[in-house]
Amino acid sequence: MPVNSFDNYPMSWKPDLSKTTGAKYLALAELLESDIKNGKLKAGTKLPPQRELADFLDLNLSTISKAYKLCEQRGLLSASVGNGTYVSSDATAEHVLLCGKEDSHMIEMGAIVPFVTSNLKVKQYTESLMKKPDALNLFSYGAPEGTRRQREAGVAWFEKSGFYTDKEHIVPAAGGQNAITAALAACFGTHDKIGTEPMTYPGVKSAAKLFGIHLVPVQSDYNEMTEEGIRYAAQNENIKGLYVIPDYQNPTAHIMSLETRKMIARVAKDENLLVIEDGINNLLVDRPMPPIASFAPEQVVYISSLSKTISPGLRTAFVHVPDKYHEKLVTALYSLNISISPLLATVSAALIEDGAADEILAERKKGIAERNLIINQILDGFVTPSRLTAPLRYIQLPEYFTGKSFEICAKQAGVEVCGAERFAVGNKMPEKTVRISVTTPPTLEILTDGVKRLRELLRQ
Repeated sequence: MPVNSFDNYPMSWKPDLSKTTGAKYLALAELLESDIKNGKLKAGTKLPPQRELADFLDLNLSTISKAYKLCEQRGLLSASVGNGTYVSSDATAEHVLLCGKEDSHMIEMGAIVPFVTSNLKVKQYTESLMKKPDALNLFSYGAPEGTRRQREAGVAWFEKSGFYTDKEHIVPAAGGQNAITAALAACFGTHDKIGTEPMTYPGVKSAAKLFGIHLVPVQSDYNEMTEEGIRYAAQNENIKGLYVIPDYQNPTAHIMSLETRKMIARVAKDENLLVIEDGINNLLVDRPMPPIASFAPEQVVYISSLSKTISPGLRTAFVHVPDKYHEKLVTALYSLNISISPLLATVSAALIEDGAADEILAERKKGIAERNLIINQILDGFVTPSRLTAPLRYIQLPEYFTGKSFEICAKQAGVEVCGAERFAVGNKMPEKTVRISVTTPPTLEILTDGVKRLRELLRQ
């Protein structure tokens, strides 16, 4: 029997296990998951302390601990040292953001997919390669570490960002998401913790969950991690690394200052943290700042993909990897892919070698700027200011909306957007915001139509 009476005791959750069977910790975990998903336990709710719940249910403390830990591994709970356990702010959010729904009545502005006009040049390059005598080799397996030509193309690609490395530190991957997943698998272990911004890319959330890696929100001011926040997370939350998107951060579209880049490099050395730097949008910035990897190459896995700048269908990314992680990363990529596609990697290398990639990039930036001018005009007063080459934008919502509720209303109006809940890390209630894609609508007319529909919702 419980030591104390709980009849009139205030508890955020009073589960009833009287009708459950089997292992108590599994039954408790299933009940907790059910109450979260059906809305009985809201995001940000602080759960009863484990000892208190053990007393209430007349169970061993270890049973409660196992149930909480299982739900934490499922991404439902967020525990903070000295602060208790909370329902995660993204517990019921969808992390997979993919375009491709065959609905002619829906304007896709959720998933970020570059417009297709620049793919004509990519198509031409592919057709020319098919005419060469050795074209059949492009349909075989490739080398796990990539060919010398591919790695040299990676060196040239990184130089456009102001980062200088050599081909011995370059490994090609099958796109940015593939590189992120491999880096997590190679460099971290189950139950390790990685610090991120309080709002971050859902792809890293889904990949971390796959490996049982916990993401910890790092204290940030004005959308940038603070030195105090990183050091606190390293010393008190025992984080092993950081994940950051310095340029056009997803979802806020913020560009990290040079001072913060240098600070992260310095603190990573001091605290022995591995930084996964996602440079997906670096080259879309006019006069991009040097990446964090420039200031601490031995502490940073730097990833740069061609998907947002050249063509998403190429599925090509280049990874700068420090010596100590090189073999592990190559093994992880081999386990995931066997090898990257020789065809796609060769097309990517050819585009970079002769300058065609620069032409496509210039066209891409020009087209994005044209679209942002439309968005700035129609959503003035709602959209967060950003540079004209931002491929995504952040919308501040009226007080009566949440990100999730606006996402639902927008879908009813025929527009797909992504509410803040999809990007939140930790247990704090997410901001009343949504993220929209600048690049996904296939034409300016469709983009304009979608943005006008959003404006009507916002003005209501």
